[in-house]
Parts: sequence; structure tokens; C-alpha cells
Amino acid sequence: MTHRIVIVGGGAGGLELATRLGRKLGKRGKAQITLVDSNLTHIWKPLLHEVAAGSLNSSEDELNYVAQAKWNHFQFQLGRMSALDRESKTITLTATLDENGAVLVPQRELSYDSLVISVGSTTNDFGTPGAAENCLFLDTREQAERFHRQLLSHYLRAHANQDVTTEQICVAIVGAGATGVELAAELHHAAHELSAYGLDRIRPENMRITLIEAGPRVLPALPERIGQPVHETLEKLGVTVLTNSAVSEVTADALKTKDGNTITASLKVWAAGIRAPDFLKDIAGLETNRINQLVVRPTLQTTRDENIFAFGDCAACPQPGTEPGTVGANVPPRAQAAHQQASLLAKSLKLRIEDAGQALPEYRYRDYGSLISLASFSAVGNLMGNLTGSVMLEGWLARMFYISLYRMHQMALYGVTRTALLMLSDLIGRSTEPRLKLH
Repeated sequence: MTHRIVIVGGGAGGLELATRLGRKLGKRGKAQITLVDSNLTHIWKPLLHEVAAGSLNSSEDELNYVAQAKWNHFQFQLGRMSALDRESKTITLTATLDENGAVLVPQRELSYDSLVISVGSTTNDFGTPGAAENCLFLDTREQAERFHRQLLSHYLRAHANQDVTTEQICVAIVGAGATGVELAAELHHAAHELSAYGLDRIRPENMRITLIEAGPRVLPALPERIGQPVHETLEKLGVTVLTNSAVSEVTADALKTKDGNTITASLKVWAAGIRAPDFLKDIAGLETNRINQLVVRPTLQTTRDENIFAFGDCAACPQPGTEPGTVGANVPPRAQAAHQQASLLAKSLKLRIEDAGQALPEYRYRDYGSLISLASFSAVGNLMGNLTGSVMLEGWLARMFYISLYRMHQMALYGVTRTALLMLSDLIGRSTEPRLKLH
């Protein structure tokens, strides 16, 4: 029987893995590869802050799973995983409903020989009272588009109100990690673009953006030499940055911090912390940690079932030479880690089929640096390599390297020729379309 590989989750890592395996194994009939996702299209998650601000039109940059499957010799199944039976080697997919509540795709089971779970992560609100009810999150394209619609509604309402000379909009962003920082900069950029297009009753200086961080500095997961210039740039842009300010409660029109401050905001975004989806918690007896991540070995196999792999944000993968339970003991939840793990798993699953007795390779995280985009204003980061060591980048050059990360993702999915054509299409589109999505 043909080896059945089921990959649950079509994020950057899962989609890259399905594409690689389809080209290597599916094309030659050595394996049947199935990708499962609850959406029909894919968009690179690090771009969601641009979708929220309107800098990126998600309908133009999305990838269709059905088409990608056809071009790269794998199958696609629409659905959301809800259960796992390790004895029968099956997963259950919940029924998919249409916009009217009718069953579009019924509940069903999929059988596997090798199962790969790459469902990513969701934002962790840490149980903060009012956060779930009053904050927007940026975990999915739909959430990012919802934020953009609300932002645009404020501007259109003000534009139609002839009795008011100037209005304000107050945005509060909880979490000064990469998502929060980049969203703050993109919103400042969006304010200038919206004013330039004539929606100027809310002037750029009257979009009040507050970035709130519980820790002592912005970008706490990155070196301070990156965080400090980012902090300074944000303040130059007019963003209010509050550090050592843990949010204790969120209401309909404000956030309250543990030190007694109240921050008024009509738009509130929670971008602090991550956790794996709730359905993974102790699923089928697999080992999970306190944020629902599946605990895996260095081979990316789960600790209690060698036929089940997990990688990306939903997996707790140990870092060699670190003490379990300490800070930095696990591979960080970053896009470059998921990309590296997808490359390793493509080799491991091929080896598992062609030479079952061979030991699988172990994953070692390699940090190639970090880049933070501050919209069109700047970018800051560092690149790390064996020959160059750590090189600090700022400004235009850092911005070009940041853009290249997305192009590398596209090349993994489309190949060099199609990616070059997409780049040309984007270049032409800039001169024929608005710089900001206005609907």
C-alpha cells in the first residue's frame, strides 16, 4: 500500500512541507500526501499586520490550496481536525458549514501512516478579564480584515460628518513583540495614506497609537541592540510606548493596567503571547505542555508516538544543551524555525519510506538573525552567519532583506520563475492601484 502522509495545517511550514513532499514523493507515486486546512486559501502569517492596516490586499497575495495541490502532486482536504485515534491511525475532521449554516463538507475521518501536525498558534490573552470580548486578534486573515474594516469605518464616518473639523481615533496594541511593533508602524503609515487620499478629518497626528508591553522593553525576545533603535523610531513616529505595563482588564472603551493607568481606546488589539490551539491539549494521550504545545523529540516525533510528528508554533522542540523548563529551552516560535523544520521533515519522511531502518536526523535550530519592519519608514535587524558573525542592519538595506524573507517563502512554494513573475506583477500593480486598500 502507498504510504499515507497527512499534514494538518496549511500555514507556512505545513504548506512548504506538502509542496516539497508532493514534488519528491507524490509525483513519483511513492506516497499519498494530503494537506488539511480549515480555509481554502493561504496567506503568510507575518503579513497579517499589513492586511490589518490595509497596506496589503489579502485577496491578491493569497494562495489557493486546491490549485497548489494540483500543481505539486498532493491532495487537499477542507476541514478542521477535532480528534485523533492513534490505534486506528485516523483523524476526525469536523463538518464545514457554509455562510447559511448548511453542511458544505460533512464530518469524516482520514487514515494515515505518518501524521504531521503543524496547526500553528493563537494569541494567548492569559485569561485577562475582558480581553477576549473587547480586543481584536491577528491570528487569521479574517481577523486582520475585520480590524481593517473597523479602522476604515472610523475614517469614513468622520469624512461624512461635515459638522466636525477634526476627529481622533485611539488604537491600543497590547504586546510589543514583532507583531505589535510592526502593526504600530503600519498604522502610522496608513494614517498618512488615508489623509493623502482625502479622508483627512482624522489627521495623521490625531491617530493616537499606544503600544503596551508588560516587560521592560520592546521586542523582548530579540537582542536589546535591536529593541532600542526600534523603540526610538516608534517614538519619533508619535507612537506612545509603555513598558512595564501589564494589562489587568479590558473594557469596551479602555484598558486598565496593574499600575493603575487607564488607556482609552476605540480599537484594541491583543498581540501578546502565544499558545497552541486548545484541541491539542492532551489529545489522544500525547504529551503537551502548559500552552498546549505537543512535546516532541529532536527528530520532531512526538514523545509518545513515533508515527506522529509536530513542528512550528504548535510543537515544543528542545534546544540541545539547555535545561528543560528554563527560558530558551525550546526552539522559539519563529517563521525561520518552521521553515527549517519543514526542510528537515521533507528529508525525514522520504527516508522513512525509502529506508525505514535508518535513524531519522535530529533538528538543530539555527538563528539567522531577526528583521523588524517599520512600514515604509525603516527596518531594523541583524543577520547571523558562520562567516559574517552578527551584522546589524538598519534602514533601506534592512527593509530589502525583510522583503526577501517573503520572496524566499514564495520561491519554496512557486519556484524561481513564477516568483520572478509575481515580483514583476507586484511592481506593475504599484503604479495602477491605490497604495492602501480603501474598501
